[in-house]
Amino acid sequence: MTTITRPRPAQGAIGGDSARARLLATMPVSERRLRLAGISTAVLEGGDGPPLILLHGPGEFAATWTRVIPGLANDHRVIAPDLPGHGASVEFDGALDAPRMLTWLGELIEQTCSSPPVVVGHLLGGALAARFAAAAGTLSGLVLVDSYGLARFRPAPRFALGLVRFVARPSPRSQRGLMRVCMADHDGLRDAMGDRLATLEAYALQGARSAAGKAALRSLMPALALPAIEATQLEQIAVPTTLIWGREDLQVRLSVAQAASTRYGWPLHVIDGAADDPAVEQPEAFARALRSALGAAATS
Repeated sequence: MTTITRPRPAQGAIGGDSARARLLATMPVSERRLRLAGISTAVLEGGDGPPLILLHGPGEFAATWTRVIPGLANDHRVIAPDLPGHGASVEFDGALDAPRMLTWLGELIEQTCSSPPVVVGHLLGGALAARFAAAAGTLSGLVLVDSYGLARFRPAPRFALGLVRFVARPSPRSQRGLMRVCMADHDGLRDAMGDRLATLEAYALQGARSAAGKAALRSLMPALALPAIEATQLEQIAVPTTLIWGREDLQVRLSVAQAASTRYGWPLHVIDGAADDPAVEQPEAFARALRSALGAAATS
């Protein structure tokens, strides 16, 4: 059995690093730690209303939703965990396989939601959410954002090259190269977000360099993200499901979403001026699309 141990945290936010503390200071959330599937999990919560769970992508963390949580918390109870091996959720024993991750999500819902939530999953978080919904997990709605799992993972060559370079040697330089293919306009986003984007990237780089982050992705990507979910499983999803996609996504290209929308009858919202993370690049357009999906879930 493999044990991953986090160094003793300093005082402050869970995880004890200043980048995380600076990010959380800008968000209307509190933070607590829950034991989920045997994994010590950092969870952000804020707002009041119907529960809304936000699951981030690979190499990210809950605070990646920083540009949309404040608005969503006006009329929802927003729950945003750090996925196992990410952010401040880095202490766990054993493998992070698909059954354990489905249990993890089920226990998160049991411990944080007073009624069935809408789950919004981005990339890796989307693959987990879709698998959970297909297994008849108790949800009121599902929103998949540039999600893995709807087809075999076949990114554009430019993205694949940037990813390989970053994974092989995580550095500020290789991270900049990856961000330029993850974002439709990385320079413009840097101008718009300023220090907040620099802080997000610094915290992400720290995680990419950590033993926990590397180990988690070695387990989670082949378990949840890289293989396509069987069509027969996706057809079992019984809750209202919506797709939100960046038009310029090089990682999970728009054609994947278009094919899924046609096959399963799921509404598709395409966000212009965004690649694989429209909640960061185009938060207002993303929020409009998400509110449309939430309205459909509420009236179903």
